[in-house]
Amino acid sequence: MIRKLLGTLNKVGINGFLLGIFAAIFLGYLFPVFGSSESTVPWKPIINVGIGFVFFFYGVKLNPQQLKSGLKNWKLHVLIQLTTFLLFPLLVLLIFNLLPFINQDFRLGISYLSVLPSTVSASIVMVSIAKGNIPGAIFNASISSLLGVIITPAWMEVLGSSSNFEIDFAATLGELSVKVLLPVILGILCHNWLFPKIQSHIAKVKYLDQTVIMIIVFTSFAESFAQQVFSPYTYSTLAEVSVTMLGLFFLVMGVVELLSRVLRFSREDKITALFCGSKKSLVQGVVIGKVIFPDPAILGLVLLPVMLYHIQQLIAGSIIASSMGKRD
Repeated sequence: MIRKLLGTLNKVGINGFLLGIFAAIFLGYLFPVFGSSESTVPWKPIINVGIGFVFFFYGVKLNPQQLKSGLKNWKLHVLIQLTTFLLFPLLVLLIFNLLPFINQDFRLGISYLSVLPSTVSASIVMVSIAKGNIPGAIFNASISSLLGVIITPAWMEVLGSSSNFEIDFAATLGELSVKVLLPVILGILCHNWLFPKIQSHIAKVKYLDQTVIMIIVFTSFAESFAQQVFSPYTYSTLAEVSVTMLGLFFLVMGVVELLSRVLRFSREDKITALFCGSKKSLVQGVVIGKVIFPDPAILGLVLLPVMLYHIQQLIAGSIIASSMGKRD
């Protein structure tokens, strides 16, 4: 049982990459100046080039024909996308009203989490383990990532004002279009030509993604530690945020379960809605956050709830997926 659970956790992301994230945070704590804006290393251009390559290869992996064929099950797609980009932020606003004790400094990060797109790999793997609608998961996870480039900064322009943080939506959208959308579109255009050539090596592309993410996490937390952003907070405050993230995960799962029954989804579609609708992407959160929150110190503070949610969604989700797969 334990060995099987560990294997499942490894598939969905509880692996070397997650340990690398923790290592990047720890290195930021040990060497704050090296990763800060005072460093002699040109971190910003390195990160910008890395982000371009990450999303170019993401576009190369997308199959345009699969996306077209996935449009048929429109009820499932509408529910998942509305859950990801509408239900989530509305539930977070409700939680803020019901739980006023949540630290004001972390509300910006929790709000940001709520409007992020769904994660791709973890959603698909969990749907597969639970024996759900895999083509539906692939379609929605892919579409969610593209929609997030526009919807996430649009939402943050609204939600950020409640946390005394303002963004220039037009400027942010323009920057994300160049750094994210343009590479994705170029990758899609190169799919038929390039994908067959690199298909046997495509699994290794994830190491590029992970390296870029770990560099962003390292520099963000290094700047935060250099400016002593986390010094005012106690462990109990972090525990409150962590419990809130776990409660949010189960709340979303419960609401999606109810809506799936009302819409009379098949078991396979309900599973896909549950896992795609409840997931949030750490990768997109880090990349889009780098644009929305250009100050690395603020980004480190914002990413903390995102990372806590990411870890808990993987652990809790893998347990639920394994249980559903066994029941089937």
